[in-house]
Amino acid sequence: MKSLSLLAASLAFASAMSSAAFAQTTLTMWYHGAGNEVESNIINQIISDFNASQSDWVVEIESFPQAAYNDSVVAGALAGNLPDILDVDGPVMPNWAWSGYMQPLQIDEAKIANYLPGTKGVWNGELYSIGLWDAAISLVTRQSYLDELGLRVPTLEQPWTGEEFMDALAKAKASGKFDHALDLGTAWTGEWYPYAFSPFLQSFGGDIIDRSTYTTAEGVLNGEAAVEFGTWWQGLFTEGYAQATQDPADRDNGFNSGKYAFSWNGNWAALGTLDAYEDVLFLPAPDFGNGPKIGAASWQFGVAATSEHPDGASAFIEFALQDKYLADFSNGIGLIPATASAAALTENYEEGGPLAVFFGLSEAQALVRPVTPGYVVAAKVFEKALADIANGADVQDTLDSAVDEIDADISKNDNYGF
Repeated sequence: MKSLSLLAASLAFASAMSSAAFAQTTLTMWYHGAGNEVESNIINQIISDFNASQSDWVVEIESFPQAAYNDSVVAGALAGNLPDILDVDGPVMPNWAWSGYMQPLQIDEAKIANYLPGTKGVWNGELYSIGLWDAAISLVTRQSYLDELGLRVPTLEQPWTGEEFMDALAKAKASGKFDHALDLGTAWTGEWYPYAFSPFLQSFGGDIIDRSTYTTAEGVLNGEAAVEFGTWWQGLFTEGYAQATQDPADRDNGFNSGKYAFSWNGNWAALGTLDAYEDVLFLPAPDFGNGPKIGAASWQFGVAATSEHPDGASAFIEFALQDKYLADFSNGIGLIPATASAAALTENYEEGGPLAVFFGLSEAQALVRPVTPGYVVAAKVFEKALADIANGADVQDTLDSAVDEIDADISKNDNYGF
């Protein structure tokens, strides 16, 4: 009997040890891609592969519609129930880090040494987030349009000057062939405005916030360069080159149906345009005097400050950095893979691929939006100012008011730590 008791105890101990060895700690994850079946399939495959690759952690995901995601995170932070793993829009990350929603990543940064700069979410000298892709904007047109209008093809090495760009718009308008020369996408609101249009301001020599101090917008959003930009911006609409108010259907299909000579649009829309025309060109941004600029930084992964398992959350993010997953996202949803080696695995961004130009644009022209917690307020102020100017508001007065509003927010928040 004693032997049987010892055997039973031994078996029970072995069973307990076995269970402990195979117990996995659950990591929760929130994601912004609800409703996007392709995107959801890819992220769920990464989660499944990670869960099967080791015995310490198991990731469980909850997806939100993109339009409601940021508000859900803010509400979750206030309620104290954030998940372990978050995804975050690149320019929003500094605000979430400053607000205490996120903590620095615990990953081997050597693994992201070759990532596109816009995919790295750095705040206060530390890496808080990393993206598997980036997005880029180009000036979309057709070779046949340039030929008909007698225009040269700009290159990364020799982009159009501001004068050449305006000459192109004038010739397109004068041709009488198009409803408007330029599709700016004004049907889109929110983050589109600072992402798509602040690079024009920066190419003129201004900015949304003074990046030398991050404590004011004075001089950069209402100075001489900014007023020159604002006057140019207003002229696009008063001269009839573009629409201040645009039908969403025209934004979605206007260029592809021949209504516009040029479209300022992102790589995410490029495949549809390639389906519409065989002679599509994706041109670099024009240079208005201070270098050609486009926006950078898209959605990225990070770890919530309240996570009790930042090591596990970081391990998942590091696992997701494999080139095969970067390529899967690119092939699935058309975005730019974060590395050249991943681009080589894709259908569209490999060397000679139909969208390879966008990888070069991201490398050569991309500029992240101002890296400050105050960006989330400044972006909304900038959007309203541009919409007002497009609709005829006085340029100087509007920009002065925008500066006052941005500076008041910065002052109210003790310069956001700067």
